[in-house]
Amino acid sequence: MSSQPSGAGQSLPPDEELIARLRDKDEIAFMLVLDAWAGGMLRLARSFVSTNDSAAEVLQETWLAVINGIDGFEGRASLKTWVYRILVNAAKRRGIGEGRTIPWSSLPTEDFTNPTVDPSRFRGPDDSYPGDWRAYPTRWPSPEQETLAGVVRAEVAAALGQLPDRQRIVVTMRDIEGYSTDEVCSILEISPVNQRVLLHRARAFIRGKLAEYFAAAGETRGTERLYSDSDDMPRTS
Repeated sequence: MSSQPSGAGQSLPPDEELIARLRDKDEIAFMLVLDAWAGGMLRLARSFVSTNDSAAEVLQETWLAVINGIDGFEGRASLKTWVYRILVNAAKRRGIGEGRTIPWSSLPTEDFTNPTVDPSRFRGPDDSYPGDWRAYPTRWPSPEQETLAGVVRAEVAAALGQLPDRQRIVVTMRDIEGYSTDEVCSILEISPVNQRVLLHRARAFIRGKLAEYFAAAGETRGTERLYSDSDDMPRTS
C-alpha cells in the first residue's frame, strides 16, 4: 500500500515502512510526513474552524494524536487516510465548540434537483437536438500567459470563498490538493454520490464565475477551457 500523497511533490516510502519508522520514533520519517501533508492538512482544518490560529491548533492536536496512536493503527485504511480522519474529527469538534458546524450525513433535496446551469441555455425536448446547448459557451483564452494565469487563480480563489462550506472542502480536496474520489469519501466519511454532487456544484459555480469574468473582460480569443468538470459527473445537473 503506497503512502504517496495525491498531488504532493514529494514521494514518501510505502506505508509499511513509514508506520514502522514512526513507531520507532524516527524523527526523519515524521518530518517527511509533516513536509508532505501539513500544508494540505492546515487548509482542510481551516475549512472547519473560524480562525487560522484555531486551524494550527487542530493540526498540532492531530500530530500529537498520531504520535500517541500509531502503535494502535490497524492498517484498515492508508496511513494518510487515517491521519486525515483524525484531523477532520478534531476540526469538527473544535468547530462545534466555536459554533461552526458542517453536516455531512445527508444533502438537502435541492442539491440533487436544482440545476447548476440555467436550463434556458439548452434546447427543449421538442427540438431536433434536445438537451444540447442553444449557443455554445464562449471559448476562453489560453492560460499560457503568466499574467492571465495569475488572474484566473485570483478569480478561482474568490469563487472558492463564496462556496458553501461542504462544496468548498470537497472541491479544494479534489482539484487543489489532488485527492481521489475514494480518498475524499473515506476522509470525510461521505458517500460517492454526495461527493459527486458537491464537487459538480462547486465546479459549476467556479466555472460560472470565470465565464462572467471573461465575458465582462471581453475575452474571446483562444480555445482552452480553464475550468471544467471531469468525466465522473453529469454536465448540467
